[in-house]
Amino acid sequence: MASTHRAPIEEHPDLMDLRARHDRAAATPRAQMVEALALLTGLYLAASPWIAGFNGFTTLAVTNLIAGIAYMLLLGGLGNSYERTHSMAWAAAAIGIWTCVAPWVVAGDVAHTRSITSNLITGVIATLLALAAASAARDKDTNRHGPGTRRPMPGTH
Repeated sequence: MASTHRAPIEEHPDLMDLRARHDRAAATPRAQMVEALALLTGLYLAASPWIAGFNGFTTLAVTNLIAGIAYMLLLGGLGNSYERTHSMAWAAAAIGIWTCVAPWVVAGDVAHTRSITSNLITGVIATLLALAAASAARDKDTNRHGPGTRRPMPGTH
């Protein structure tokens, strides 16, 4: 019997091409800007109860702390392991939306001007940054043949 030697999946040409593409995408100024702004947004979200002065609303303070840390973890690794975390941008967008509605949803009387203003602005920025990260991943996948070029039709060269 003839023995066939198969290369490990990590050495598959398609997978190597995909990783190289994602590495190039993560190295773009746009991806780096989104990552930096996302880290700052998540840091502000986590610290916002103490910065904006609504830390007396314990439930909202804890909610913002947890959401801010989760947001930083989801989008913070964008530059280091882009191929694994770009899909997490959708979860980060959900955190941004949650941040917008949290003052009205969490238990207690926490919907006051400071908390609402801080959460709405931070939530909108967080959602937009997450959508930009998701868009960058999609753009790199759909435009892999280069800007201004069309994909070849199936069966043509």
